[in-house]
Amino acid sequence: MSAVDKMDCALDLMRRLPPQYVEQNLSKVVDLVPELCADLLSSVDQPLKVVRDDGVGKDFLVCDYNRDGDSHRSPFSNLYFPPLDDGIVPSDKLREVETFANEAFDKYRELYYEGGLSSVYLWDIDPGFAGAILMKKSVNDPEAKVKGCWDSINVIEVVPEMAGNKSAHYKLTTTIMLWLQSDADKSGNMNLGGSITRQSGGDKELVGDFGPAHVKNIGELVEEMETKCRLSLNDIYFGKTKDVTNMVRSVGSLVEKNNQDKLQNDLMQQLMNSRNK
Repeated sequence: MSAVDKMDCALDLMRRLPPQYVEQNLSKVVDLVPELCADLLSSVDQPLKVVRDDGVGKDFLVCDYNRDGDSHRSPFSNLYFPPLDDGIVPSDKLREVETFANEAFDKYRELYYEGGLSSVYLWDIDPGFAGAILMKKSVNDPEAKVKGCWDSINVIEVVPEMAGNKSAHYKLTTTIMLWLQSDADKSGNMNLGGSITRQSGGDKELVGDFGPAHVKNIGELVEEMETKCRLSLNDIYFGKTKDVTNMVRSVGSLVEKNNQDKLQNDLMQQLMNSRNK
């Protein structure tokens, strides 16, 4: 088997395994194909982790997009934790946009998630810039015996129009990882989980100042894509689970079901007899 085939098989396997165990499963897959370690680590999205910025007293989300070595950059102080003297940081102009974007998406998080945590990271590319908009909402209710997590990773690439810079081309890749576990007395043991990745993009006009104009356009794309992914996950996982449960669940008694089956068979037999006459 070629390296490309191994990579395709490994990625397909990771997509089918529970998202809450991505790190453990990824480690095992890397042990099986160590030659693909770098490619797998850069291609497989992992659940978002939380790190504390002691300088400002706030938590922030970490992933590969704000990592340099073993340290991660805070969107609040622009410093690395653990400390890193020569860590990569955005340009001054882009840093202003990043600060504004964190404030804007923090309000977005409050409206749509009613809690959780968000972080936005931007970096310079030639031409334009790229970024990652991260959202995380965890639930752990011991009394209700329910726990779960929603991780949203939105990677955006922005290439400005060269003539006048009055518009830009946006390319968005969104990955949602969702899992839910319940062991309540009424519902019994339930374990749902999965991930979905979608892409979108297009050209948008820039109305207003540089930073707010880009954040507005990016926000519209993220809002639309997350809504689509949320509906898809609801249909695929929760809707399908409900359909299967309704199929196997007996609403009436066994006697009623047997009487219905007998009546159905009698009607079918009478119809067949009338056709034969």
